[in-house]
Amino acid sequence: MQPIGILMREHRLIERMIKLLEKTLQETKKTLKVDTEFITIAIDFFTTYADKTHHGKEEDILFNALSKKPLSDVLKKTLDQLIKDHQTSRATIQKLNDANTQYKKGFHASINEIHKRMNDLIHLYPQHIEIEDKHFFFPAMELFTMVESDVMLQEFNDFDKTMIHERYTMLVENQEKRNR
Repeated sequence: MQPIGILMREHRLIERMIKLLEKTLQETKKTLKVDTEFITIAIDFFTTYADKTHHGKEEDILFNALSKKPLSDVLKKTLDQLIKDHQTSRATIQKLNDANTQYKKGFHASINEIHKRMNDLIHLYPQHIEIEDKHFFFPAMELFTMVESDVMLQEFNDFDKTMIHERYTMLVENQEKRNR
């Protein structure tokens, strides 16, 4: 398996969450009530899985390795756009989290911000994933030798192994802070 196989498999799970987000947005618009529990779960998914795990492998390993390769202008421009998309995703998730928190506190006017941010994610990720899957990953991998590709695959696997420990170390630390 090539390293991009792992990334593309992760895309399929992200797409499934996007479909759930889209369904929830439609329901929220009908009922004018926010499922704050689902939004909290979605925020956790996008923060931990999509960003730290998935984007982490892309940025820390693949993109870093690509920075040492001679990139065509098209590939460089695409890479820059993908990085910008990751930054946009992070900012959107933070705004969704802030709006969800406000809604939970009784500020129901934040529903408009929740709708906007959900809609932003619903539109961002499919386009982003299509660019990576169909226009970026394969040309990028052509720049690596088989040995480099195998090393990257091992780095991806090693990266994934540390994620669960980081996640739950952070969870315990946050709980400890709350209980002081």
